[in-house]
Amino acid sequence: MKQQFLAFSSLLLCITCSVETNAQQTRVFHIGIKGGANFTKTSTESSTLEGKYGLGYQGGIMTRMDFGSLYVQGEALLNKRKTTFETHEGTSTKLSWTSVDIPVVVGYKFVNTKDFNVRAFAGGVYSYAFKNNLSTSRALQEGFKTFDKSNIGITGGVGIDYKNFTADLRYETGLSSISKEFKSKPHSFTLGIGYFLF
Repeated sequence: MKQQFLAFSSLLLCITCSVETNAQQTRVFHIGIKGGANFTKTSTESSTLEGKYGLGYQGGIMTRMDFGSLYVQGEALLNKRKTTFETHEGTSTKLSWTSVDIPVVVGYKFVNTKDFNVRAFAGGVYSYAFKNNLSTSRALQEGFKTFDKSNIGITGGVGIDYKNFTADLRYETGLSSISKEFKSKPHSFTLGIGYFLF
């Protein structure tokens, strides 16, 4: 048992050293931090409600794996989203929720140099909401009482990199509804700025 453990530990150490050496030579794998602002509204099939964009924020970590001009990027982001519903009577209702978003995108660098990149990307997003707040009438509160915590969406956008700094503008739309009664799907524009630690 000891010999098997030592052999496994040695193999794991060799793999780790090999990956670290390769990363230092070619910088294939990157980890960084990211923050930004989101502009979100929710669509609805209700004839009496219209969604309006609201300003929120986000922050978290990101990883990127480079394959020449192609790359795969994954993120874990804490998002605070805010939106407004307006009725035909002129009243407005504010909805906000906090979620953990896990976007995974595949991108292509149209300009790919050592210090500067221009890129486009697309992929999917999994979102889990753990807190929501709705300031509204009892009828709307009942409609959002069954707030769907899990949501799947798609995203795409463009971005630039300068040395370790990165910025992107992306659009995200939900494929599933956060309220089954109102068929409300979130739509967001996000401006993100990040820094790769290595």
